[in-house]
Amino acid sequence: QVHLVESGGGLVQAGGSLRLVCEASGQTLSGYAMGWFRQAPGKERETVATTDIQGQLTHYKDANQGRFTISRDNAKNTVYLQMNNLKPEDTAVYFCAARSASTPRFLYRESRSYDYWGQGTQVTVSS
Repeated sequence: QVHLVESGGGLVQAGGSLRLVCEASGQTLSGYAMGWFRQAPGKERETVATTDIQGQLTHYKDANQGRFTISRDNAKNTVYLQMNNLKPEDTAVYFCAARSASTPRFLYRESRSYDYWGQGTQVTVSS
């Protein structure tokens, strides 16, 4: 079982940047597809970005394309989400999630596909 801990959230002005970090323990991340998801108050959890087990493929929600970048360092058991040009509508709790996988270049795009979740980190973007 993999344990995930997110960090890097905070309060930032619109147009600013944050880098979220997801550190894993218990298992090596090389056997897991990874994703970042977010949930704003009163809204359903939504996909932010996902990546395959080797970081060769990535997928972004349309509104995040070009602003956010997901990456991973399997040697460090860490996944990152670089967020640039943040907007007030990006305000949410951001979650890191993992799903056991063995096939490179295969993406899991929906939150229901993921088995392991971190506790989340709050991102607040002021206007």
